Amino acid sequence: MAITASQVKELRDATNVSMMECKRALVETDGDMDGAMKLLRERGMAVAQKRAAKAANQGIIAAAETDGARTIAMVEVNCETDFVARNDAFKEFVVKVSEKGLETDEALSEVMHDELVAQIAAITENIKIRRNLRYQLDGTGKVASYIHMGGKVGVLVEVGCGKKETVTADAFVELVKDLTLHIAAAAPPYLTSDEIPADVIAEERAIFAKQVEGKPEAIIGKIVDGKVRKFFAETCLINQGFVKEPKQTITELLEQTGKTLDDTLVIKRFERYQLGV
Repeated sequence: MAITASQVKELRDATNVSMMECKRALVETDGDMDGAMKLLRERGMAVAQKRAAKAANQGIIAAAETDGARTIAMVEVNCETDFVARNDAFKEFVVKVSEKGLETDEALSEVMHDELVAQIAAITENIKIRRNLRYQLDGTGKVASYIHMGGKVGVLVEVGCGKKETVTADAFVELVKDLTLHIAAAAPPYLTSDEIPADVIAEERAIFAKQVEGKPEAIIGKIVDGKVRKFFAETCLINQGFVKEPKQTITELLEQTGKTLDDTLVIKRFERYQLGV
């Protein structure tokens, strides 16, 4: 039978489930309103919608890898309470989400919609697959992940090199591991200064100029330039001081390790997740 817009609206008003799911339920039950409501309850959708307004800022960041670590996925899955975040069923669900992340770059909140709704119904807490990211090695090098503080912080990084033998060299493996640890600790928002939006730099320069008002005009420009360089050193990964040796920048660390391996090393990209941020 044909399902009318008024029927769909009536079911939505009663359950707060999406119009699409309401229409689907009505189609499957031949327009039987009570049957459609029961179907939505069985699927856990009514529960999911009821919990949707609840804040979900706890949870776990996790990573999964395949293809000999040539592909790594990182996900953040949120829940309402730390109690649920420690629940074995929730942890198992996060593992499934991270493994699914190896297969796609699409939003897992959409790809795993049915599984998510079922999990919400089972645990009776709001659960969100907040974000996911997949790195697939491009060329010669290594992709790596690091999960810190039991899933509160997660890092993905890809480091390239020129020679195949470099990939398995102890110095290179240690470098990549150190970089993940550094990114977790230092939380750089950018890789290089080229990534910083022009308006952000302009705003910082304006603030620095304001800070040195009254200084001789001849030195204001130099002072501001120095402050900008310090800003880059604080916010750009390659300019930061290495957490294990703050006097050595990440660029210098790459050059030193590259010299040891007689190779050129480069950080191609990185991502840092922090739970709820």
